[in-house]
Amino acid sequence: MAAYTIGALTAEVEGQITFSGNYVLDVWELLDLSRHIIYRYSYELRRADATIWWYDSQEHPDDPTLAPTHPHHKHVPPDIKHRRIPAPELSFTEPNLPFLIREIEALL
Repeated sequence: MAAYTIGALTAEVEGQITFSGNYVLDVWELLDLSRHIIYRYSYELRRADATIWWYDSQEHPDDPTLAPTHPHHKHVPPDIKHRRIPAPELSFTEPNLPFLIREIEALL
């Protein structure tokens, strides 16, 4: 993992966490240092060359099924690019990595 300041009040965190079974979690977060929040994020789990799932905070206001956790959602197979489900476990105000690690450990 690496963190970089990209402005007086903004930082970027990026990196990978490797798990047994050839699972790799790619992490990217944009942080607002003045408000102590995650401003945007993307977390992608891969195994070998296949994407297993990913979470992101891109808004999809045209999808009412995501409204309960807007904008937090998870992309899942099949049709992983377009199939999204709510992600109530993710937050802009709390660390997301502990939840993601638990989710991946459950796969192992």
